[in-house]
Amino acid sequence: MYGRPGVIYGFHGCDRRVGEAVLASHTHHLKPSKNDYDWLGHGIYFWEASPERGLEFARDAKVRKKISQGRIRYPYVVGAVIELGNCLNLLDHAGLMEMRTAHQMLKSLADAEGKQLPSNKSKDKSGAYRMRALDCAVLEYLHQMRKDASLPDYDTVIGALWEGNDLYDEAGVTDKNHMQLCVRNEECIRGYFRIRELQGINLAQWDNHPFRARTNTLP
Repeated sequence: MYGRPGVIYGFHGCDRRVGEAVLASHTHHLKPSKNDYDWLGHGIYFWEASPERGLEFARDAKVRKKISQGRIRYPYVVGAVIELGNCLNLLDHAGLMEMRTAHQMLKSLADAEGKQLPSNKSKDKSGAYRMRALDCAVLEYLHQMRKDASLPDYDTVIGALWEGNDLYDEAGVTDKNHMQLCVRNEECIRGYFRIRELQGINLAQWDNHPFRARTNTLP
């Protein structure tokens, strides 16, 4: 089966205390997200090849506190080298069909039990859902189906999201399109690193910022 290249760079927006704690450790990882609306299911989320989007998320989470698990006082972004391993690729036909099958089976189970499936909610101007409880439930059910069938677990899930405003009048592209990766198996994160380049940011300012990292405080 054809797939994506095996190693990518991912970027995670967080509070600087969280980032510094991970960078100072050889064993600890970022904390997985387990919200019921996570659009790629539960795991550690990264923006593929876009530290700018990682930092933008952290800045947004400083104001909109509900979109992040912990409080963000100092918006920050951490890089990671990630091996995709056994990857559920939601840009690939086979991955999409597996997700469709999981939805059909989950819906049949819910109907048989007289229950309703959760819903995706809160669309932005482009029509993209911000809260994806249905997609999260389907993906978590997909992973459970594989486990029940003694199939190999997926280490990572990768997908694309088209969101935001039109890039220009009558554009077929929006200004927040991105690729995102959800890491379910922490062993696929081969290492974390400090970024050396970030568009529009003088990183020397971060070095000189009067910030006291509490490296013994882990996420």
